[in-house]
Amino acid sequence: MKSYDCIVVGAGHAGCEAALSAARLGAQVLLITFNMDHIAQMSCNPAIGGIAKGQVVREIDAMGGAMGIVTEAASIQFRMLNRTKGAAVWSPRSQCDKAVYRMAMKQYLEKFPNIDIIQSEVTGFVVENDKICGVTTHLQDVIRCKSVILTTGTSLNGKLHFGLMNFPGGRTGDEPACKLSDALREQLGITLGRLKTGTPPRILDKTIDFSSLQRQPSEPEFEEFSFWHMGLRPALATASRRHLPCYMLHTTDETADVVRANLDKSPMYSGVIKGIGTRYCPSFEDKIVRFPQHPYHLLFLEPEGADTGEYYLNGFSSSLPPEVQRKMVATLPGLKNAVISRYAYAIEYDFIPPEQTERSLRSKRWCNLFTAGQINGTSGYEEAAGQGLIAGMNAARFAMGKEPVFPGRDRSYIGVMLDDLSTKEIVEPYRLFTSRAEYRLTLRQENADLRLCRMAHEWGILPENKFRAFTNYETLLNATKSRCCATKVAGGKTKFESLRELPVDTPLPCAATHCIELPDDRIGKRVWRELLIEARYDGYLQRESVEINRLKKLENQNIPEDFDYSFVRGLCNESRQKLEKIRPATLGQAGRIDGVTPADIALLQVQLKKLKA
Repeated sequence: MKSYDCIVVGAGHAGCEAALSAARLGAQVLLITFNMDHIAQMSCNPAIGGIAKGQVVREIDAMGGAMGIVTEAASIQFRMLNRTKGAAVWSPRSQCDKAVYRMAMKQYLEKFPNIDIIQSEVTGFVVENDKICGVTTHLQDVIRCKSVILTTGTSLNGKLHFGLMNFPGGRTGDEPACKLSDALREQLGITLGRLKTGTPPRILDKTIDFSSLQRQPSEPEFEEFSFWHMGLRPALATASRRHLPCYMLHTTDETADVVRANLDKSPMYSGVIKGIGTRYCPSFEDKIVRFPQHPYHLLFLEPEGADTGEYYLNGFSSSLPPEVQRKMVATLPGLKNAVISRYAYAIEYDFIPPEQTERSLRSKRWCNLFTAGQINGTSGYEEAAGQGLIAGMNAARFAMGKEPVFPGRDRSYIGVMLDDLSTKEIVEPYRLFTSRAEYRLTLRQENADLRLCRMAHEWGILPENKFRAFTNYETLLNATKSRCCATKVAGGKTKFESLRELPVDTPLPCAATHCIELPDDRIGKRVWRELLIEARYDGYLQRESVEINRLKKLENQNIPEDFDYSFVRGLCNESRQKLEKIRPATLGQAGRIDGVTPADIALLQVQLKKLKA
């Protein structure tokens, strides 16, 4: 068979971005998936974005990725979350038509140069001279390559739970990857852990009484997820309708009573499930047990698409048996006579604890093995896609003989995630929040291109035509800001300082009243919004810049890979053990390990200076 620079195993959100990222660098890429019709499947919530997640989608787009463009094609509702708060935590979110999203991403991949896609199952690796040289499949094909990217989602040794019934599965409708899990342990010597996640039931819309539910409309104007104008986007399938509403409802006392009466049928509370579930998206039975002080819980009914009759019951994940789920749903407002089209379930799966992985998403043991998504212990489409972009880029760079690269936590939420994964022990699925970023005022959703486009272009993953479009915007912004800073107005203030008095959502026509000339188009609107935000938060941004520069000094102090922590006198045993386990690459990274104190960092600095002397 044909050999490749990069083989991507799995075509979920991580795998799609990994394949595209590697191909943009010129690598010959093979994408292998269980099912060609399930590429980019939205197996849980049919939505993209949200708190911190929306920022990640903008960052993916700024670095040339596909998620933002495909989201716009499939969007059936848009909301900017946290509008009543500061611009630092504004987060875009789109409800998507899941069938259109899948179709559009498949089109994107199939049209893209340098990517081949096949339907198959990877069952093992070709290892020669202590290096991975290819993969083997269930059809006994041997496909050689220079690097491998694993983006297996929940399929590694996956097990589905419907009450006390369980059976193998990667997700409902897909097979598990049991042989690949065995190969990771036995062929590659990689240690695996076990995690758990779940999904709620889907409801047929014709059986819902919408009149008793609170309607949540789309915002009247869709803000674009992608920075690029239509001429820089491929032609893709699009959703047939926009501005579809969601609906809000609350659980009842009867809902909680049904759960309490059937906890003995829950695999979580009967000891059947061994994997650890996500804290921030718990099953509904877990909410009832852990939060008894809350009598009611908010739920959302969200359309699965513009042309389907199924609704996703957000906030109602469960692993209870189908007959119990029917009783639970019947206690909810508007759902007394509802029919469940797809039952909720929990899934356990294997993952690679990330102390075995570098921040570049390269394996510490195997120099040409990269991983992205739930295999690294994360949750969420957006987190997976962000990792996929970085893993694909670095796998291609390895094939080209180049060193890996990645954005720092001072430049992106993706960098925050990569750093957290390499410094924190993953005992439950990791999820991004704006609170995880200490510089979130700098890492806003609307300025991702200003933070990342130039870097991505230098790395080779942002095409030249998109980079030119970015520099046109950046030039107009910088020139307009310079003029505002140099022009005085009444009261001795500069024009830039006077903008602080305006709300950040002031419409573009108001720019003319302040003698600021901007084109009446999407670029003019973006420049005006950016000026207002930067003016409003200027003092805080300068303060954050000082902190970022202090962080960079620590990040520039590298720790050798073979550094012997036993020679550092004064380190407590706990700090030494964590440093030896994680083996941070820099002093900055070492300082973010739980339990490592500023005093420990000072001791390390002294020892590193001695080594250089």
